[in-house]
Amino acid sequence: MRSKRSLLLGAIFCLSFSLALVASDNKTSRADLSAAQIVEKNIAARGGLQAWRAVQAMSWAGRMDAGGGSINRSRRMAQHMPGRGSKLQLTESNDSKSGEVKQAQLPFVLEMKRSHKSRVEIQFAGKTAVQVYDGANGWKVRPYLNRNDVEPFTPEELKFESGRGELDGPLVDYASKGTKVEFEVVEPVEGHDAYKLKLTTKNGDIQHVWIDKENFLDVKIDGEPRRMDGRTRNVWIYQRDFRTVQGLKIPFVLETAVDGFHETHKMVIEKVEVNPKLADDLFAKPKA
Repeated sequence: MRSKRSLLLGAIFCLSFSLALVASDNKTSRADLSAAQIVEKNIAARGGLQAWRAVQAMSWAGRMDAGGGSINRSRRMAQHMPGRGSKLQLTESNDSKSGEVKQAQLPFVLEMKRSHKSRVEIQFAGKTAVQVYDGANGWKVRPYLNRNDVEPFTPEELKFESGRGELDGPLVDYASKGTKVEFEVVEPVEGHDAYKLKLTTKNGDIQHVWIDKENFLDVKIDGEPRRMDGRTRNVWIYQRDFRTVQGLKIPFVLETAVDGFHETHKMVIEKVEVNPKLADDLFAKPKA
C-alpha cells in the first residue's frame, strides 16, 4: 500500500511540476502589457513624446565599419593618387593568424532634418563620399569607386529611404503615421527578455521592434533585407550604449547582423547634436 501511495504522490508531483513548467513558458511568451502600453513606456524611456516632437533636426558623427575588401580597394586606389597615400586614415583590425584585414573604421557624419531629409558623408580613401535624400529624391557621389559624377539613387535605394521614416523612429506618433502595432511574443535579446512588436505600415510593409522588458528601450529592430549569395536574408540592428543627450535617450552603438553571416558591422557614435541649424540646401542635389 505504501509503495502504491508513493507512486501516486510521485506521479502527482511530476504532473504538478510539468504544469508549472508549462505555465512558466506561457508566462514568458505572453505580454503583461498591451502593445500600446509597451510603446508608451518605450517613448517615455527615450525622453518623452513632447521632447521627440520638438526635435526638428539631428546630427550624428562617429565611425563605422567597412569590410576588408573595401579597405584593400581603398589602399590600391590611394597608392595611385599622388600625395594621397599618407592621408589614408583607416583604423584596421587584423587576423593575427592570417594577417587578413577584416574591418576598418571610417569617419562619418549623418545629418537628418524633418521631413525625411538626410545627408551622409563618409571619409574614405582620402576622399569624401556623399549620399543625400531630400525627402523625395536621392543622389550620391562615390569618389572611392572613381565615380565623381552625381548619380541618382537606384529604385531599391529610393524605396528604402522613402520607407525609413522620420528621425524619431517608427514608434513615435505611430497611429498618426498609419502604422498598426501588435505584440507577438516575449523573447531574449542578448540575455534580456524583450517584447517583440510587429509594425505594419499603411503601405503594408512589416517591421519588428524588440523592447527591453526592464528599461523599455528599443534594443533591436529589423533592418532592410539584403540579397546575398542568391537569397534574401534578414537583417537585424542591435542598439546599445544608450546615453542621454538633451533629455533624449540615443543609442551610441548600432551593430548590424545579417542572417547566416558571422561578421557584423558596427556604427559607433561619438557626438550627437539635437536641433542643429541645418539649411535646406544641405539636402539639395550635390554639385558634380
